[in-house]
Order: sequence, then structure tokens, then C-alpha cells
Amino acid sequence: MAVRIKKGDALSTINMTPVIDMVFLLLIFFLVASRFAEEERHLAVVLPSASEAKPLVAAPTELFVNIDAAGDFFVDGRRVNEQELESLLRQSVVNNPSTQSVIIRADKKVALERVVVVMNLCNRTGVHGYSVATADESP
Repeated sequence: MAVRIKKGDALSTINMTPVIDMVFLLLIFFLVASRFAEEERHLAVVLPSASEAKPLVAAPTELFVNIDAAGDFFVDGRRVNEQELESLLRQSVVNNPSTQSVIIRADKKVALERVVVVMNLCNRTGVHGYSVATADESP
């Protein structure tokens, strides 16, 4: 004689609508967040290559300073002069006192002096975590 097991009604009462809503909200959040992380890399800058270069990972407290081939500074996609850049660096240090870092993305044709200007501004404003981005030297 076969044994019959009575299935409960517990699974039929679980409402899946909130779970689906949360999945869609998380999906939208990650799509928007990944879009903002890529905005700083749209300026057409040809980076110099280095054999020990590693992929760039953007953290929320990083400020990107782009230097094009003509030696002009760009922050958040807009052109700035040295005084404006110093002001932006000071403000970013106020917002993130101990964790502010700056990524300097300079075209390989730009004079080293322009990169040193940004480094000097970083030192003057209290940003000690700055680095120069390079391209990977893969064959």
C-alpha cells in the first residue's frame, strides 16, 4: 500500500512580488553605478605603456585629473586651469580628509612638467595618495 504525504500550503502562500522588485532595483542600481565609473575614461588620451602596469580600478574617493596632448587639465570632463584644479583638490580633501586619492592620466606626448604641476598641487593641498596611470604593455 502506497503512503500518501499531504503537501502543505506553505509554498503556495509565498508572495514573490517583493523579491522580484528587489532584483529589478539592484539591477538598475548596478547599471547606473557602472556607468558613472566609466565616465572619466572617455577623454581621448593616449596613455604611455609600462611593463608593470595593472588595470585601473576606480574607487569612490578617487579624483581623475586628465592631461591631454596639449597640456590642458580636465576634471569631470571639463577643462580647468591650475587655480581651479587647486581649488577642486582642496575641496576634495575637505570632503575626504584621509582617503582622498588622485589618478593622473596624462597623454604620453605631454611634457613631464605638466604632470609634475599636478603632483605639486596634490602635495600643496594635502592629497598624498596620487598616482600616474599607464597603459598595459601587452604584445
